[in-house]
Amino acid sequence: MEDDMQGCEHCTEHYKDSPRSEEQIKNLVHRLNRISGQIAGIKKMIEENRYCGEVLVQVSAVESAVRAFGYFVLEDHMNTCVAEKIRAGDENIVSETVELIKKLN
Repeated sequence: MEDDMQGCEHCTEHYKDSPRSEEQIKNLVHRLNRISGQIAGIKKMIEENRYCGEVLVQVSAVESAVRAFGYFVLEDHMNTCVAEKIRAGDENIVSETVELIKKLN
């Protein structure tokens, strides 16, 4: 399992069997844009030599936003990809999913 994920040379070959809806894509992109804006704000704070404590508060906010984004994608993964593979009899998806959950933490 771990070898399948190392290097990820074939990651671009993997696509969801059940495509995300336009609304889901819009929501995910909106979240990513917001995170990108937060990171740009931290960069500006560093360039302005802002107080470390203020920077760290923003870093914490970005970490929280990225974690929430990951959990949102994980929930979708569980509801679609994992459920579909279990119904198809592919029980290996369980160990793959456990490894993905470990990477989120």
